[in-house]
Amino acid sequence: MILTVSLKDDLHALAVRHEALSRGCRDFHIVECDQISGHESLSWTVDGDSPTTLRTSDGRLVRLEDASVVWWRRVRASQQDAASRESRSERNLVDNDCRGALTGILSTAFGGEWISHPEATDRASDKLYQLAVARRAGLRVPKTLVTQSRDEVARFREQVGRIIVKPVVGTSGPLLFTQYLDDPSALPAASYEACPAVYQEYVEGDRHIRLNCFGDRMYAARLTTDLLDWRADLTMPISPWPVPDDLARRVRATLRALGLRMGAVDLKLTPEGEPVWLEVNPQGQFLFLEPLLGIPLTRYFVDFLLAAEETASAPAAGRRPVERAAV
Repeated sequence: MILTVSLKDDLHALAVRHEALSRGCRDFHIVECDQISGHESLSWTVDGDSPTTLRTSDGRLVRLEDASVVWWRRVRASQQDAASRESRSERNLVDNDCRGALTGILSTAFGGEWISHPEATDRASDKLYQLAVARRAGLRVPKTLVTQSRDEVARFREQVGRIIVKPVVGTSGPLLFTQYLDDPSALPAASYEACPAVYQEYVEGDRHIRLNCFGDRMYAARLTTDLLDWRADLTMPISPWPVPDDLARRVRATLRALGLRMGAVDLKLTPEGEPVWLEVNPQGQFLFLEPLLGIPLTRYFVDFLLAAEETASAPAAGRRPVERAAV
């Protein structure tokens, strides 16, 4: 059994389940993390006297003991049932306890293959930690400053040339696009002091790389645009990009150090062609590239999940199956 933990009507989870079902994988279920409240959604005992059960998107109660793979897709969401509650403290209680119970039960009772483990996913979501790990793996990363001081930002601008600014974590809601910051003194000091932000050297060039990593397999797209943040416009030229062996080796080393089984890596090529690591999203989107590249990424991702399922089902002392080739 493969369990996907995500939000209700998450397109990626639904597309992957459809592909898996079409290939005969009948035990592929979605656990909707924002639909726990208002239903009999989960049950667990510390001594294991009773089976651990979870409610799936089709209303079934499945045994966690039967699952071999958990795809930890999307987990940070408010309970939709809690929105109707009048008290903010009550809404927070419902949200926190539903999230805590689901995470705690899975982390405690699940012994199969994680895609990827919650602790690794949380740690790897830290952009600053990512940069340090990628740098240790031999990847070039932008010169970076995190501060609340306008004077420090101004000095950084003088040292490295043109700089950009982006949030450390961000927030739900509208996308916060990366911006140029050409004149730090144009903003009041209070704007900087409100919260830390990430200030980085601007990497010259117009070639952006989106590298989707499913296990050891990589599928990359080159997006050509003068835009600083390519997410703002997907009408740009997009084409498949062959991943150089040395880059693949360094990226794999980075993801292993982060504890990630998958990830969507953003890179940028300098005018000389040197790849610069920007960040990795442990559960980044990839479906939007499938029609643009003509590459069946959904099928390749299901290959990856089924290979993980085979690994989880293999005897402890037996051979670990090789991932199925994507053809």
